[in-house]
Amino acid sequence: MDTHILSKEKDPMGAAIADYHAQGKAGKLRVFSSQFDEDEIPVRQLFRKSPHMPRIERTALHMASGRILDVGAGSGCHSLALQEAGKEVCALDISPLSVEIMKQRGVKEVRLINLFDPTLTGPFDTILLLMNGSGIVGKLSNLPAFFRKMKQLLAPGGSVLMDSSDLRYLYEEEDGSFVVDLADDYYGEVDFRMQYKDIRGETFDWLYIDFQTLELYATENGFRAEVVCEGNHYDYLARLTLSE
Repeated sequence: MDTHILSKEKDPMGAAIADYHAQGKAGKLRVFSSQFDEDEIPVRQLFRKSPHMPRIERTALHMASGRILDVGAGSGCHSLALQEAGKEVCALDISPLSVEIMKQRGVKEVRLINLFDPTLTGPFDTILLLMNGSGIVGKLSNLPAFFRKMKQLLAPGGSVLMDSSDLRYLYEEEDGSFVVDLADDYYGEVDFRMQYKDIRGETFDWLYIDFQTLELYATENGFRAEVVCEGNHYDYLARLTLSE
């Protein structure tokens, strides 16, 4: 698994977060993909408070307990909500600019490190991967390595709370059926690249995974998977726990 961290020169999301924190506004955080049309991430959404978060995220924050690891913490909105609730959380991100802003915003424990860095150790009672948190896995072929890392980081009785989306709706026909080429790559494997002003990020892999596939890989790698709640558009929150 890749264990890199970003450089400030190739950290568009971090630059957008820094601008919004300093000025209360930011320019367009543009998102490109070989599979989709150009899109945009509203930077203000990265600073939302708990009452304005989707139900999936609020549910995960409520369920999180013990020592919590917030993976891909961004601006720190989830970590700050957890702190406000009196919970112990360590925020993790590969963006140096985001890490700086989280510290300025009052996140007590922040680490600039990749989840798959071998020097990252636990134990953690809850590991949070939110805002399509499955994306950090990149590709289906990386799932065994992901589950090995979860085993290393989790405390006994701990759990992973991860949300994702099933992209099958993109292949829905008018009659309600779904047409997916099984000979092609898994339909939830996507490549993205971000740009903010003149800061261009590198292309990266991102994984959206349907629950049935996640459950299959979880079982094969010694975990139980359950759907905790579902969103309005093929998205869901999963709880992963080690099998006995």
